[in-house]
Amino acid sequence: MVTPANSQEKSHHHAAAGARNGIEALFPAFFHSTLALRLAVLVTLLILLGTAFRTGWMRVETDFPNYDTAARLAVQHKPLRNYYDWTWFVREMNYAGYRRTIGTYAAQTPLTMLPMMGFTRFAPQTAKRIWLVFNLGFLWASVWLLSRLTRFRVETIWLLAFCGYFSLLTNFRYGQYYIFLLFLLTLAFYFLDRKSYFLGGFMTGIAFGLKLYGGPFLLYFAAKRQWKALLGMIVACVILLGVALLLFGPADLHYYATQVLPRSLEGGSIDPYNPGTPTLPTMLRRAFVGEAELNPHPLWNAPWLFFFLRTFTSLTIAAFLFLGTSTRRSSEPRDFAWFVIAVVLLSTSTASYTFIILLLPLVLLLAEAGPRESIFLVATYILLTLPLHPIWLFPKVWILLGLFVFAGYRSCQGVPRRVAVAAVLVAALIAVVDAKHHMVSYASEPEQHFARVAAQRGAIFSSFPVVSRAGIFYQSLGRDRYVLRWLHDNQNEELSFEGQALHPRLAAHGTAILFELVENGSSAMMEFDPATGKVTPREMPVPADFPDAVTSPDGKWVTFTARKNGPMQVWLRELPSGRERRLTSGNCNSSSPAWELDSKGIVFASDCGRAFGLPALYRARLTDSD
Repeated sequence: MVTPANSQEKSHHHAAAGARNGIEALFPAFFHSTLALRLAVLVTLLILLGTAFRTGWMRVETDFPNYDTAARLAVQHKPLRNYYDWTWFVREMNYAGYRRTIGTYAAQTPLTMLPMMGFTRFAPQTAKRIWLVFNLGFLWASVWLLSRLTRFRVETIWLLAFCGYFSLLTNFRYGQYYIFLLFLLTLAFYFLDRKSYFLGGFMTGIAFGLKLYGGPFLLYFAAKRQWKALLGMIVACVILLGVALLLFGPADLHYYATQVLPRSLEGGSIDPYNPGTPTLPTMLRRAFVGEAELNPHPLWNAPWLFFFLRTFTSLTIAAFLFLGTSTRRSSEPRDFAWFVIAVVLLSTSTASYTFIILLLPLVLLLAEAGPRESIFLVATYILLTLPLHPIWLFPKVWILLGLFVFAGYRSCQGVPRRVAVAAVLVAALIAVVDAKHHMVSYASEPEQHFARVAAQRGAIFSSFPVVSRAGIFYQSLGRDRYVLRWLHDNQNEELSFEGQALHPRLAAHGTAILFELVENGSSAMMEFDPATGKVTPREMPVPADFPDAVTSPDGKWVTFTARKNGPMQVWLRELPSGRERRLTSGNCNSSSPAWELDSKGIVFASDCGRAFGLPALYRARLTDSD
């Protein structure tokens, strides 16, 4: 009779044999030389410390400032819903000590910044350096755990990690989060492999609560009938939910769950059309959804096809993950590796730093691979961590799809054909219903009813319009700061200042433009005179917020913004009768209305068809019936 301990030891011996017959068999002289291996580790470690680590140590760049600022705001008990307001957040970043940094907390969970809360008593760059040291420890711990799991040498796994140098570079340079996630997922499988199912599930729950990356493992544990692991994951999520409730309260968590999270899951990242974000939703959106500024020339402007394919591909991947894992035709390490690959494939926001997570499935798959498969796996990993061109072809998405098929082919062979066909048909049916639902919302969005104002190729933020006799002013996003733009005389002029220019508004006398200038940790009101082009400070308090209601110049109407059982929308109220009607619709936010001088039109901002909180400008002309 084989005991569990002997069975585990046997699996490790098989893994070791796979290692000898796989990647180590490609270069036997090198891998069997301890001196050569250790010398290679020393050289690559020095390269990493002297380049990627040193760059992050010396420079403050996104994305660490986003996490650090959010952690400082949480310590100060600032409202969570404001974190997702780009303008408010960049002001707070400046107050926190990040002077010339454009940042955002968009697409993050409420608790993404939780690991950084212990560093908030330190200066920003010191906090980043502490985080970098921790990341170096997380990386080495992950390498050690993978060595224990597969019986590869620590040196071998370190060299495999270094093959993803460009992913390591961006993780350390930007102070990113993904080495930490690699450690959490590796530790999770380490516990699962040691039959500590509750702890394994608990660690995936932590990854899910912090960054949503553990979510698909609910399917994994259900398919494997690892109920203790499923319980551990649920317990971790409940604990993190309790922490979030203590930090932010139920109202702000409800706002995140109903307004922010759905947009994030649908691919509403910083620029959902940018091929630099190599995800399935981005690729499909760029191919089939036109957008005047961000994607004016799609392959085929067919939004219905985008909505269908986005849901269909995600459901099909999830279905085959569950069905294939349930067959138990492949080993536990291979199935877990398949799920980690799927986590990245299903992600709605990836970048070069994300792919360091694939070190875990790479090593688990290499432990069972022969020489040819090893070449394929290592080459795939290197390509996914490199900058590949042309990016508009989304090469990383296709490579990741190939890796997903490779990892899951053995498991899916055991799925009965009838079951597989039924799963695809059910996924298609759900996708049709979902596409129909989204098309109803899409048809009501401002893009389908109103003219675009000040459209500029590549502009991702245009908001807070001000209509004056000199033209239209609005806040926009420049190369390294927020600027004002001035639309007049058939030109769109950029007004850049030494600091972040926020919230333009019309001065009381109706000619000059007031705006908030944020620099060196403080805010001040400034006045721009269109006639002279001069900017002068104004001795006045900075307004606490932007006005939600504006009266028309003829005094007959009020336009205002309100959130009534859904996203923010622009409304109209006729003053004599008190009659109200909603001007904008769609499952997205419209805000910042400003009257045109003739009281016959309204200029407003809307993030419909774009990322959450990154609007464009529209003009709505009122008819006589209004």
